[in-house]
Amino acid sequence: MEPLKIGLVGLGSRGYMLLKETLLYIPEMQISVVCDAYEDRIKQAQDLIEERCGRRPAAELDYSEVLTRSDIDALIIATSWEHHVPAAIQAMKAGIPVGIEVGGVYSLEECWELVRTYEETKTPFMFMENCCYGRRELMALNMKEQGVFGDIVHCRGGYMHDLRSEVTRGKENRHYRLRNYLNRNAENYPTHELGPIARILDINHGNRMLTLTSTASISKGMNEYVRRHPDCDQSLLHARFAQGDVVNTVITCAGGETILLTLDTSLPRYYSRDFTVCGTKGMYEEKTDSVFLDGLYSMEEEFFWNKHWGNAKEYEEQYDHPVWKDFLKSEIKGGHGGMDYLVFREFAQCIRDGRPCPIDVYDAASWMCISVLSEQSIAMGGHPVAIPDFTNGRWMTR
Repeated sequence: MEPLKIGLVGLGSRGYMLLKETLLYIPEMQISVVCDAYEDRIKQAQDLIEERCGRRPAAELDYSEVLTRSDIDALIIATSWEHHVPAAIQAMKAGIPVGIEVGGVYSLEECWELVRTYEETKTPFMFMENCCYGRRELMALNMKEQGVFGDIVHCRGGYMHDLRSEVTRGKENRHYRLRNYLNRNAENYPTHELGPIARILDINHGNRMLTLTSTASISKGMNEYVRRHPDCDQSLLHARFAQGDVVNTVITCAGGETILLTLDTSLPRYYSRDFTVCGTKGMYEEKTDSVFLDGLYSMEEEFFWNKHWGNAKEYEEQYDHPVWKDFLKSEIKGGHGGMDYLVFREFAQCIRDGRPCPIDVYDAASWMCISVLSEQSIAMGGHPVAIPDFTNGRWMTR
């Protein structure tokens, strides 16, 4: 079967690394067109594809022009956050299947327009949340579905990633995070942590998110980083960064469960997504990569749990998700430990086979809207904010 001809829009840090580490390894895909507002990025991508594949793809400076071409079967959008939804809407209106990279949104109307466009056009759409395909995230989902954790009552997750260098060098690297951190105070990148949790809690499939409250700490980390790194853009030394260093968001669900999300990207720290599932029979915690099941450990072991850190590996043989069991039979490939390969291969296979995409427009809207709603809650001193039901009641039966 011929591979899908893919148009790749956005060739900055994420788009180019996605191309280099993942997309060119997926046999169901052929990158036929690359697009970016900067010509040097286009040339870099064209050179890479020519070197790897022996052919030079077409190029466009405007993604609207990509949509008029006859040599693409689907579109992948890896642009700055503010262009994800408008580009996806244009693609669906043009009848071109589209996958969009992750991030938050800037208004609820964006989300509603995305949903309305899909419902009007029925053009295939997928939200490319790679963390939903992480090995531990899928193992925890498998354990939950087999009843190992009992009834799930609480989950937490975080995007805990030292981004100070990326943000403060945003001008020279033409990176969109800088303008967001200068002007917005929000849970600006919610879906890495929320996506896998939404799967655990059946969000939009028998359950939904009802309300959230968000609070943000003072902003100190970026200015301190610039002060100690003279090679940074020194015009930022006294800039007022709107983005709080640590943002905590608590979400309540229709089933009574709660979710805690933490954004921590402006301070020195190790990387973590803090993926944690708490149930009536046990729990999984990503920070210690450990499984705790009721009745298996003594009180002394509970208090000195560090000796059991990493014990999740002992559960792999029994509870690894079928997706990963199959993946492990071949060489793991693709960025972020294989997650990128799995999510983009799934997108290509769904489009090719005419199957529904597993992370759909309702997931995208409900996960991305957390950014704008957290921004509102923070601005109101942590006041609760209602989360819309983008399924219009269908979450009860989907």
